Amino acid sequence: MSKKGKNKKNKKEISNGRAVQNNIYACSLLRKICPSLVVHNAVSRFLGYFEWLFYSAFFMRYVINSLEAGDSFGRIMTFVLIVAVVSCAMSLYDKILVGHVYPVSNAVVNKGLYTILFRKSRNVELECFENSDFYDKYTLAMEKADQRLIDTVSAVFNTLFGAVASVCAFVFMYQVDKISVLFIIFPVIGNFVFNRKISHLDYARNKDMAPHNRRIAYINRVMYLSEYAKEMRLTDVFSVMKRQYREAITGVADVTKKYTKKAAFLHWMYVMFTFTFIFEGLLIYGAYRTLVSNSMSLAELAVITSMMVSTTWILIGFTDSLTALFKNGLFIEYLRTFLEYKEKIPEDHEGADPGTEIRSIEFRDVSFAYKDKEVLSHVNMEFRGGKTYALVGYNGAGKTTLIKLLLRFYDPTGGTILLNGRDIREYDLKKYRALFATAFQDHRMLSMSVADNVVMGEEIPDEEKESRVTEALKLSGVYDKAASLPKGIHTTLTHEFDDEGAVLSGGEFQKIVVARAFVKECPFKIFDEPSSALDPIAEAQIFDNIYDTCKDNTLVFISHRLSSVQNADWVYLLADKTVKEAGTHGMLMDQKGIYADMYTKQARNYLAIRGGEA
Repeated sequence: MSKKGKNKKNKKEISNGRAVQNNIYACSLLRKICPSLVVHNAVSRFLGYFEWLFYSAFFMRYVINSLEAGDSFGRIMTFVLIVAVVSCAMSLYDKILVGHVYPVSNAVVNKGLYTILFRKSRNVELECFENSDFYDKYTLAMEKADQRLIDTVSAVFNTLFGAVASVCAFVFMYQVDKISVLFIIFPVIGNFVFNRKISHLDYARNKDMAPHNRRIAYINRVMYLSEYAKEMRLTDVFSVMKRQYREAITGVADVTKKYTKKAAFLHWMYVMFTFTFIFEGLLIYGAYRTLVSNSMSLAELAVITSMMVSTTWILIGFTDSLTALFKNGLFIEYLRTFLEYKEKIPEDHEGADPGTEIRSIEFRDVSFAYKDKEVLSHVNMEFRGGKTYALVGYNGAGKTTLIKLLLRFYDPTGGTILLNGRDIREYDLKKYRALFATAFQDHRMLSMSVADNVVMGEEIPDEEKESRVTEALKLSGVYDKAASLPKGIHTTLTHEFDDEGAVLSGGEFQKIVVARAFVKECPFKIFDEPSSALDPIAEAQIFDNIYDTCKDNTLVFISHRLSSVQNADWVYLLADKTVKEAGTHGMLMDQKGIYADMYTKQARNYLAIRGGEA
C-alpha cells in the first residue's frame, strides 16, 4: 500500500463519525464483560459533576441568602448538616469504588477481555500473524487493552455528563447575571482553540522526535540484552553505539528547540484565556457591580465567582475527555477490527468427522499464492497410508508451504487436497489436525517443564504421562540430558520465570521437538528438517528410531540431507514451484536429473569433509 493510501486509511479510521461509533462499541463491550463497572462509572461521573454544580450554584447562594435574610442559625446549620451527611455518603461511595469495586472489576475486565482476545487470536488463521498490517493492529489491540477500554468508557461518561454540566453552568450563570456568561468565552477559546493547537504541536513534535527516540530505545535495549553481550566485549561496536546515542540525544534536543518558542507562546495563551482572563475579569466585573454600581448582591457575587471556578474546570474536564475520545477512537478501531475480523479458516470450524484412519491424502492440481505471489503451481502428489515419503528440493522450493497446506494453515488458491477421497475443507478442523504429529524446524521452546514441552497439552492419562515422555525423550536422544537436570523432566526450560531453569543447546532443543512427534499417538507424522542441528551420528540414530518406531504410521520427511531420506518409499523433488521429479531413491538416481545431481554433490562434499577430518 502506498504512503498516500495509508494516510487516507488512517484518516478514515479516526474520522469523527467512526470515533463516535468506536466509543459506543467500547461501552457495549465493557457492558458485556462487566456491567456493574459501567454502572458505577456512570454514577461516579454523574455525582462528580453534580457536586461541582451543587456547591458552586446552589449551596453558596442558599447560605449567603439565608444570612442576608436573617434566617435562624439552626435552620442554616440543619441545611449544612444535611449537605455534609450527603457529601460524606458520596465520599464513602467514592472510597468504596477506589478501594474495592474498581480493583475487583478491573480484574474481571482483565480476565474477560483477554479471554475474548486470546480466544480470537487462537481462532484466526496463521496468515493473519504473517500479515504485518494485521499483526500490528493485533499487538496494538492487545497492549494494555483492559485499562484502555476502561479509560475509554470513563471518557465517554466524562464527556456526556461534562456536556450536560457545562450547559447547566451556563444557565445558572445566565440566571444570576446575563453579562457574566460572556466571560465563559475565554475558557472556551483557551480549551478549544489554544489547547487544540497545543495538541497538534505535541503531535508534530513527537513525530519529529520518534526516529531519535526509537534509536535511543534500541541502544538502551541492546546494552542490557544478553544476546548482544559477546559482540560488545569482543569488538569496538560500543563506540559506534555511543556515537549513535549522542546523535539521537542531540536530535531530540534540536527538535525540542525547534518547537520551544511556539509551545511556550501557546501554553501562555492557553493559561491566560482558560484561567487568568475569566478569573481576574469576572472578579473585577463582580466587584464593580457590587461595590460601585450596587447592582449585584453579595450572594450573587459569591455565586458567580464560585461558578466561574466550577465552570472553568468543568470545561477543562469536558474538552480533555472529548480529546481523549478521539484519541481512544484509534485504539478501539484496532480492537474492533481485530474482534470483528471474519476468519477465513476458523479454528473452531465444524464439519465431518475424519475418523482415525488415513488411507490416502492426495494433492490434486494444487496451486497456492501468498500476497499475489505464486508459491506452488499445479502440484500433484499422493501420500498412501503406512508409507514413508520425503520432500526434497532447494531452499524456497515450497516444501514447508506444502505441509502448511496439508495441515490447513492455508487453503489452496487452486486445486484441492483430499483425505480418503474427500476435500479436507469439509472436515472438522480440530479433528482433522489431530491426525497429524509435527516436528517443525522453526521450533519454539516454552517456559514450561521438559515434560510439558514434549506433551504440549495432549490428553494423556496421568499414570502414562511420565513413561511416555521418558520413552519419547529416549527415542529422540535427549533423555540423558533431561534426566541430569535439577528436577529431571520436570525442570523448567529457559530462565523466563525460573532462575534455576535450564537453557539447552540448539541440538538438544531440536531433539525435544522431535520427541513431541514421538509422544503423540496419531496416524500421520511429519518431520521438518529433524536433524538440521545434529551431528551425523546423532542424525543417523534419530532417523533409525523414527523409521523403527513409526513403521505403522504414514511418515513425511523434509530434509536437505538426501542421505537421510534415501530409505523413503517415495521421494518428491520440488523445483520451480511444482513437483519436478518423483520416485524411489534408486529411480531418481537412475534418471540422472536434479535429485541425482544434488545427491552426488552432497556425497562428494561429505566425503571431502570426512577426508579432511581424517
